[in-house]
Amino acid sequence: MQPNIQAFFDPATWTVSYVVFDEPGGSCAIIDPVLDYDPKAGRTKTHSADKLIAFIKAQRLAVSWILETHAHADHLSSAHYLKQKVDGKTAIGDHIPTVQKVFKELFNMESEFSPDGRQFDHLLSDGEVFQVGKLSAKAISVSGHTPADMAYQFDDAIFIGDTLFMPDVGTARADFPGGDARQLYRSIRKLLNFPAETRLFMCHDYPPNYRPAQWQSTVAEERAHNIHVHDGVSEDEFVTMRTKRDATLEMPVLLLPSVQVNVRAGQMPPAEDNGTTYFKIPINVI
Repeated sequence: MQPNIQAFFDPATWTVSYVVFDEPGGSCAIIDPVLDYDPKAGRTKTHSADKLIAFIKAQRLAVSWILETHAHADHLSSAHYLKQKVDGKTAIGDHIPTVQKVFKELFNMESEFSPDGRQFDHLLSDGEVFQVGKLSAKAISVSGHTPADMAYQFDDAIFIGDTLFMPDVGTARADFPGGDARQLYRSIRKLLNFPAETRLFMCHDYPPNYRPAQWQSTVAEERAHNIHVHDGVSEDEFVTMRTKRDATLEMPVLLLPSVQVNVRAGQMPPAEDNGTTYFKIPINVI
């Protein structure tokens, strides 16, 4: 059964969230939802998440899953807010403890925080099959950008997170903690070994000036035209390119607040004794 797919683009973070569902009145999964965050004021809003909720209610859908492709470094997740509003089980790849351990140390997180993935309702393993109503979905490990990246396949559609971008943008960086350019190449080739007509749905687009944002490609288009990893680019060539390119990139604007929320399945750090929640900024560490 082919999935119905509704995309929601957030221009503030260039993020695409998805509602994937079997039929109106049926079941759905939410993929990579955004919590709006103003870094200048330190304030959150739920406009982006509320758009998803409005669509879900209009289609009379029951939420089965709230899926994260990885612990994002460029936007805060609204998974916890959505779970409170529309239910659904939160899930991420089962290598998330590796990421949590790194950031627990970096931010000196509270001792009660357990870097074992328990903050999520379910940790998905590579190849695991799960249901969204009448839809059958499969988790596909695509580590490299981070150790815990996971893609989600629904029939001929795969939601690939931050592995690949549109062909004229290229591929994800691999210099975050635990990232590995060589592993990223192998994960990308795993995706590009699917049939040519397989649809690939991006988590982000950073469009050149000549076109608007887009987020759907195919295996054939990526193999023919991706500027970083088209057919003919060897693993060593890719690693050399990716390593040199990553060395020139700035850290994402929302890296520090994002990961403090996203390794907690969208929950904020616990409030301190004055009732206020704070993000930490490690100085001269990153």
